Amino acid sequence: PLTGLTLAPEAAFCVVAHALSTEQQEVMGLLLGSYDDETTATAKEARPLARTDRRKDRVEVTPEQLAAGIEAAEAAGHRVVGWYHSHPHIT
Repeated sequence: PLTGLTLAPEAAFCVVAHALSTEQQEVMGLLLGSYDDETTATAKEARPLARTDRRKDRVEVTPEQLAAGIEAAEAAGHRVVGWYHSHPHIT
């Protein structure tokens, strides 16, 4: 199992900017990078995804979005090493 993840500054900036883009809905995306060994990974970039469920407290994406994320990671010489989502002020 993955026990550690290093988030590159560029990826962290993208995640934070995405999370701050709305306080009304959750956001989500994929973390692209590489595995350092069997238990740790480095996320070098974040790929925001569009939500398919419009309820403000849900994050769902399509299989096609996930496949496109995997393809983008591979094209950049990376792998999908994780995902992120927010918890905005929605309750």
